[in-house]
Amino acid sequence: MNRSALWAIPLAAALATVAGLAQAQPDPRKILRLAYPSAETRIDPQVEADEFAGTLAQAIYDPPLAYDYLARPAKLRGNTASLPEITDGGATYTLKVRPGIFFHPHPVFGGKPRELTAADYVFGIKRMLDPALRSRWLFLVEGKIVGGDAARKEAQAKGRFDYDRQIEGLQAIDRYTFRIRLTAPDYSFRYVLAMPATSALAREVVEKYGEEMGFNPVGTGPFRIARWVRGSQLALEANPHYRDDVFEGEPGPDEVSRAIHARLSGKRLPQIARVEISVVDEAQPRWLGFLGGEHDYIRPLPEEFANTALPGGKLAPNLVRRGIRVTPDEIAYTTYTTFNTADTIDGKPNVLGGFTPEKVALRRAIAMGFRLDEQIAILDKGQSVRAHTPLPPAVSGHDPAFVNPVEYNPAKAKALLDLFGYVDRDGDGYRELPDGSPLSFDKASAPTIRERQRNELWKKSMDAIGIRVTFNKVEKVPELRKQAIAGRVQSWSYGWIGDYPDGENFLQLLWKGSIGQVNYAMFDHPDYNALYEQVKRMPDSPERNALIGRMVRLIAVYSPWLVETFKAQNILMQPWLVGYKKHPFSHEPWKYVDIDVGARARAK
Repeated sequence: MNRSALWAIPLAAALATVAGLAQAQPDPRKILRLAYPSAETRIDPQVEADEFAGTLAQAIYDPPLAYDYLARPAKLRGNTASLPEITDGGATYTLKVRPGIFFHPHPVFGGKPRELTAADYVFGIKRMLDPALRSRWLFLVEGKIVGGDAARKEAQAKGRFDYDRQIEGLQAIDRYTFRIRLTAPDYSFRYVLAMPATSALAREVVEKYGEEMGFNPVGTGPFRIARWVRGSQLALEANPHYRDDVFEGEPGPDEVSRAIHARLSGKRLPQIARVEISVVDEAQPRWLGFLGGEHDYIRPLPEEFANTALPGGKLAPNLVRRGIRVTPDEIAYTTYTTFNTADTIDGKPNVLGGFTPEKVALRRAIAMGFRLDEQIAILDKGQSVRAHTPLPPAVSGHDPAFVNPVEYNPAKAKALLDLFGYVDRDGDGYRELPDGSPLSFDKASAPTIRERQRNELWKKSMDAIGIRVTFNKVEKVPELRKQAIAGRVQSWSYGWIGDYPDGENFLQLLWKGSIGQVNYAMFDHPDYNALYEQVKRMPDSPERNALIGRMVRLIAVYSPWLVETFKAQNILMQPWLVGYKKHPFSHEPWKYVDIDVGARARAK
């Protein structure tokens, strides 16, 4: 039989399956309702990188791989494709796409079912390389795919990316097989293939909508857009043509996970008919909406209500009586304060920059002077824990025994400053630089009540060790992020949510190759860079973890960051929400949850 005849059989079977699925939809009463704290941006998996955009992209689109919902530690499984065949010592990834998966129906397909193919994944990954899109996910592929940088450079010269141009390291071998060849071995790249950024897109849809594609998403995932009032409300409905997706996976290590597994086993996904989302910026109305039963869960529990909902770390009795439950927000989330280590900012000397002993001593003293325990207790309301390493427990390379030598100790901070000549020469209570010139640094912040409170804590902390700190750069977070990328922010408190369960994902935030992307500290140290590039080429192993440990110690020594906390937030759920468990490296688990409509009705 020729190739076209070979594919005719699975295609015919798939069309029959699509027709059958359209008649077997979830109970329309099963509607998941929730509030989100910030408005959505475009739903473009290759471009946008905020939490809400990623959540929506995961619901609508399909990356080739996914995570086993309940398995801990995190474990990859096939999604629309097989687990990759990894060859060439970690440099070549070959994936087989499952036949019979179809995009949401759309007029651009001419009334015919549009099957997902390997070329759709190649097209999606190419979009990250397109300089015109300014992808926030460029770091996942830049410098990594054979021929990818050359294609990007050519696009910059010509003013457009040629999507028909063959890229040696990114090819559809046949209708259902694609291969990615990397410039160097990278065993963590398999996790990239489970991120929304590597989702498949239909080129016809992208070309039809152009810049408006992000407002007209058409994917192969379990949900599709039903209603959208931008910045206010958004509703998703179960995809009536979704593939035959029956739950399978490991039961997980705890009793709750095993109960979810027992209930889900053998069931077709998704179980709910609709997701209705309201954008509610302020924490108080979100909290009141949850208490009033308007929302089925609240994630995360706002810090300002943590003591009310979880006094002493336990669910309040009044909430227990209502059947409300609490579950950890399993998320690999590290917070830190950056110190710009570049010698200059906007052409002017940067007092925090450089690697001479006195500059390193200044950054370390600042870090030792900050009252981090007060931030955890007062600002975070106990919804975080002290982090000694940038690597949270859920990622490879985390060492629970490591104790960061840069801990709160104002006496040592003052002694260190004295030793390197940072003394108060004019008696005004603030130290000068060793050459006698003024010593001051600016800490950027967003215009929120919480950030103003943190600024007050920073001022109190720095006054105690004699360092003047200003708070002149005040911008909303997206603008601050842009300025930090450009190296124009001297210091800033931020955080990183792990994209995948490998410590490398956090360590790349201080690699020289991430300057201009996510290396807001402008940190460029040869020892650190060499170790990072070595780690990237190694599979997970004790030897690799030993090198990661050396990198963590270098961060402590040179202090481009004050490593602050691991977020330990919580999610509260209504009694009628069934099967909810947050995965550390995946977005919201809407595909897996269910609504007990009887329990919801009885609660009214």
